[in-house]
Amino acid sequence: QVQLVESGGGLVQPGGSLRLSCAASGNIFSIYNMGWYRQAPGKQRELVAIITRDGSTNYADSVKGRFTISRDNAKNTVYLPMNSLNPDDPAVYYCYAGVQVRLLSPPSDYWGQGTQVSVSK
Repeated sequence: QVQLVESGGGLVQPGGSLRLSCAASGNIFSIYNMGWYRQAPGKQRELVAIITRDGSTNYADSVKGRFTISRDNAKNTVYLPMNSLNPDDPAVYYCYAGVQVRLLSPPSDYWGQGTQVSVSK
């Protein structure tokens, strides 16, 4: 089994910053893509940022220039520093990883439990 454990959510004022982290553990042979999605009340879950194993990244237009995704392959960990947070950013943020659990098996999708990000004066 594979577990993703997130940390770093919280409440900040508009313009503030937070740093999300997500560590994968368990039966891991290799991790392909890692990333962050978010879901606000009444809305569908959306991609925030994703990073491949070799470091290629993709961002939602709404977070470009403010969020920067990175990963440490040795620690099976993905990070998301978030700057200039605004009232459009509050949501539950979910960590994602595509994990290969054994040689020659296809990667499977795994999700963290979610961490709340709130922005308020």
